[in-house]
Amino acid sequence: MMLREATRTIGAWSNFPVQQCVTVRPEKVADLRRIPVDGPRPDYISRGMGSGYGDAALNQGSGVILHERLGRLLDFDPQIGVVTAEGGACFADVIKVFLPRGWFLPVTPGTKFVSVGGAIAADVHGKNHHCDGSLGRFVLDLELLTGTGEVLHCSREHNADAFWATVGGMGLTGAILSARIQLRKVESAYINVRYQRAANLDEALALFAAGDQDHRFSVAWIDCLSKGQSFGRSVLMRGDHAPAAHLTGKAAEAPLTPPSRRRRGVPFFMPSFVLNQWSVKAFNALFYRRHGDRQTLVDYDSYFYPLDGVANWNRFYGRRGYLQYQVVFPTRTAREGLVDVLGKLVASRRASFLAVLKAMGQESGGLLSFPTPGYTLALDLPYSGPDVLEFLRGLDESMLRYDGRIYLAKDTCMLPQTFARMYPNLDRFREIKRRLDPHNRFASSQSKRLGIAGPDEGGAGSEAESAAAAVMAGVS
Repeated sequence: MMLREATRTIGAWSNFPVQQCVTVRPEKVADLRRIPVDGPRPDYISRGMGSGYGDAALNQGSGVILHERLGRLLDFDPQIGVVTAEGGACFADVIKVFLPRGWFLPVTPGTKFVSVGGAIAADVHGKNHHCDGSLGRFVLDLELLTGTGEVLHCSREHNADAFWATVGGMGLTGAILSARIQLRKVESAYINVRYQRAANLDEALALFAAGDQDHRFSVAWIDCLSKGQSFGRSVLMRGDHAPAAHLTGKAAEAPLTPPSRRRRGVPFFMPSFVLNQWSVKAFNALFYRRHGDRQTLVDYDSYFYPLDGVANWNRFYGRRGYLQYQVVFPTRTAREGLVDVLGKLVASRRASFLAVLKAMGQESGGLLSFPTPGYTLALDLPYSGPDVLEFLRGLDESMLRYDGRIYLAKDTCMLPQTFARMYPNLDRFREIKRRLDPHNRFASSQSKRLGIAGPDEGGAGSEAESAAAAVMAGVS
C-alpha cells in the first residue's frame, strides 16, 4: 500500500516563495525506502524542519517528503562524543540531550531548528568557519537512500564521491537516512563575548584580519544603510566557549544548564510598512550606539540563536515574506565586492533589517558547498514585488565580476547560467548524480530552475528558464 499523499501549499521559512506541492510523510524508514521506486510522483525532495529559504525544499506540482516522523537520536558514544541521528533529527534535540553531558554542536547555523539531513545537504556553516570549517568536516559517515532505492554507506573512505556530492548537494543525491557527527567537548553552556565597534567597512575588515585567529567564533552586524565615512559601519561579536572555572553565581552552580527563557512570539503578520528605510535606519543607529567595546558572558542561546527566542519572527516581514541573499567573495576581491554590493543596496534605499558579515575559512570538499576563503555577507530583503528579484539579479552580476558565489540554501531567483559560472564542480556533481539517480527521482523547484541535474532536468533552454521566469513574475 502506497503512502497517503496530500496536496498542500507550503513555503520557505521566509514565506517566499510559496508553492503547491504533493506531500508524503513516511512513518518508518521502510516506508521512506519505497518512495524512490514506487512513488507515483515524477520526483521528490526531502524537507526537514522547514527552516530553509528559497525553493530548495519545495517541488512545485510534485513530491515533497516530510521527515517529521524520522527524527530519532539513534546512538551516542560518550567516550569520543559521536552521535548517530536520523536525517529528520533536529539540532535543538541534539543540544537538549547532549549539552548537559558536556557536548555541543561542532558547527551550527543561526537557528537550532534545523534537521540533521538539511544541515548536511546545505553543508551549513557558522560563526566558527574561519577556524573550523563547515559541518561537512564533522560528518563521519552517512546512510544515503538513492534514486534507485539502494542504500549506500558513504564516508571519506567508502563511496567518497557520493559522500562529497551529498555534503552540500541540496538533497539531490537522495534522502539522508542517518548520519554520524562528531560533537565538540565543552565545559559550559556559556560564551565569553567581546564586542567591538568598527566605524566603517575598512575598519571592520581590518579587525577581522587582526583578531579572528584569537577567537573560535566571530561575526559582525553591519549597517547596510550608512553612507560616507560611516559606510559599512559594524559591530563585531567574537566569542569562545567559557571554561567552567570562569563562571560565577548561578551559572557556576549548573555550568551546562543555563536558565530557561520564556519564548515570546509574533502573534500575526506585521503590516508591510513596518519595516522600511526609516524604521531600519533608526534601529541601526540605536544598535550601533548600544554596542560599544566591551566583554560579557552570555548563554549559548543568546549568542548563537537570538532569533529563536522569538517564535514566528518571520512574521515581522508581513504576509508577502522576504528573501535572504548570501554571497561569499574570495579574499582577493572581498573589499571591492562588498563595496559594490553595499553601495548598490544604499543607492536602492532597500532596507535589510538583518545583515551579517563574517570571515570564511577553507572549503569542505563538498562539490556544491558554498563556503570558500574570504568574506560572506547575508542580507534580508522584504518581498515587495518582482522588482526585488530584478535587483538581486543585478547583484548576481556583481558576484560574477568579483568571483563571488551565492549560497544555494538562500537562493531564490538565480539564473542557471549564473549558477554554472559560480560552481566549478557542477559537471562532476552531475556525473555522480546521474549514477546515483539515473531517473532523476530526487529534484526540487530550485534544481529545476537552475538545471542542476543537467539538460534532462530542463537545462538553460527549457524548463529551467520557464521556472526562473515564473519566479520573476512572482507566481511561484
